[in-house]
Amino acid sequence: MKTLTYRSVQFYTRKDILFTGIVSVAYLLLSYLLIGYRSDQLVLIGLFNTMYYLSPSTRKFILGFSVFILYWIIFDYMKAFPNYLFNEVHIESLYQAEKNLFGIYGGEGILTPNEYWLLHTSPFLDILSGLFYLCWVPVPLMFAGYLYFRDKAQFMNFSWTFLLINIIGFIIYYCYPAAPPWYVQQHGFSFQSATPGSPAGLSRFDNYFGITLFKSLYVRGSNVFAAMPSLHSSYPLLVLYYGIRNRMGRINLIFAVITVGIWFAAVYTSHHYILDVIAGILCALLGLVFFGFLSRVYKGYRSNIKSKWNL
Repeated sequence: MKTLTYRSVQFYTRKDILFTGIVSVAYLLLSYLLIGYRSDQLVLIGLFNTMYYLSPSTRKFILGFSVFILYWIIFDYMKAFPNYLFNEVHIESLYQAEKNLFGIYGGEGILTPNEYWLLHTSPFLDILSGLFYLCWVPVPLMFAGYLYFRDKAQFMNFSWTFLLINIIGFIIYYCYPAAPPWYVQQHGFSFQSATPGSPAGLSRFDNYFGITLFKSLYVRGSNVFAAMPSLHSSYPLLVLYYGIRNRMGRINLIFAVITVGIWFAAVYTSHHYILDVIAGILCALLGLVFFGFLSRVYKGYRSNIKSKWNL
């Protein structure tokens, strides 16, 4: 088979075709066996293969972003292994801990912050919370894209730290399954494994605009009982850290507002307790510290980055 060359460098070979073919088929087959067929799986495969063969620059781009693809696949496959099958789900104990630590006195006794905000909603806060929650994935991805074109070494550091934070969070999900506040509001303290995902307070954002954006997102969630830690709270903090590290000036103020806004929205919309948010913050900090340790121990990490990206 002939090989296409680009500026005297082989662009694709039999090895490339074999690699992408095996990866594509294996992903589709494993997905079908674990969670069933969905059209977005074909979209992902189509996107990967298109960018892999479109040009040398798009190939390098999609391989760099394969860290985020790996995150999505792991997250998606968690549906096949619900965490409540491995450990007891914490419902009332987490609720009572939240009330004891952060309870707010109301007319009928002590309320959790979620219950307090449920009694004090407003269209302004509904819209604001929805807008902040829409940032939780796009902002890290756009920031990663910015780093990719600005500083590929920082891009790789950010990407691998992002994956590491998620792995830490996923491990905690299985060690400590926990119900979100909205579950208690809708089902009390009894465990119901077949409970579907819910947009909770974000449904007010949908209702205000007459859409089903958050409803469609949360119906496809991997696990209802994965509220602790709040990885929604981890991602913006990671972006803020790397924004400060890369001296992005006033843009970091935007990152800071988004970070605090997502923390507030997580509680206001009853998706997380304050304890979940704190755990998410600690998860991000632990991931940053752990990645720093690993990059120092693995002395070849930086040289591998330089050779990979021709820095």
